Amino acid sequence: MNHQHRELAAGRWKELVFVEQMANVGSEIERALAWRSKGRPDYGIRAFERALELLDLTVSDPKNRSRLRELLRVREALADYFVFENSYHSSDEAWQRYFRFFLLAARGNR
Repeated sequence: MNHQHRELAAGRWKELVFVEQMANVGSEIERALAWRSKGRPDYGIRAFERALELLDLTVSDPKNRSRLRELLRVREALADYFVFENSYHSSDEAWQRYFRFFLLAARGNR
């Protein structure tokens, strides 16, 4: 697989705690939303793909086993929102709210 986040995929990702991992996923989602709102859906899709890569690294991290159900639901809902028909009726604001908590928690860990 061709990773955009090569250093993280090589093992550094597993050094991050869960909230830091999710805050990083959220940063890519924020970029995707921002590019879409600026009329650049091509850049938005690239940011979304990077977010999926980070989310997949989070799913594959053994310390997150107990969170697999939530992580896989988030992945499904994000794909539905960005690529498919938004059958879950997500919104930019809902995704920003979801990931904001991880960002705040990650900042608190420093």
